[in-house]
This record gives sequence, structure tokens and C-alpha cells, in this order.
Amino acid sequence: MADPDPSDDTSVDYEQFEKALLAQDHDVAGVDTADVDDATARRLVDDLIDADIVTPVPEDSVLVHELSGTAFDSATQLAVYHRGWTAGRDDGAEGE
Repeated sequence: MADPDPSDDTSVDYEQFEKALLAQDHDVAGVDTADVDDATARRLVDDLIDADIVTPVPEDSVLVHELSGTAFDSATQLAVYHRGWTAGRDDGAEGE
């Protein structure tokens, strides 16, 4: 009986295909943060400040996300974090 031809082995192709499908599933389930530009982030942070979810600390130049206790020095970082934080909560409550 002849040895199998190594070029006929498609296991690597299948593994790559499976990884690609898993990545697509992860992308679909994830929160889209690519659309958070500076203006969008500033509006979201202003809304969060009005809702007492974010506290600005001017002397330290940070914004504190009160729900998690995390401090940020960028409105964009805070906006992306808050979107991910609310998406990751089990109860699905926005907190906004």
C-alpha cells in the first residue's frame, strides 16, 4: 500500500477555515468601537457625566467611570470602554 500524498492533506486548510469562522462569530458578537471618533466620544462622555456615571477629576486630568471605578485620561478611551463594559454585563442594562 502506498503512502498518502502529503499534498492531499487538507487538515491545515480545515483548521484555517475553522479559525476564520470563529473569528467571524467573535466579530459579530463583539461591540463595534470603530465608529467612536472624538466627537462621538465627547457626546457620550458628556451624557455619562450628566447621568452621574462619569466623574471628571480636573486636578488629575482624568475621567472616572463610576460603575467600574476605572479612570481614563481620554474621552475616546472611556467611550470605548463604556460600550464594551455595558455590552459585557450579564443583565444587559445600559446604565445610561
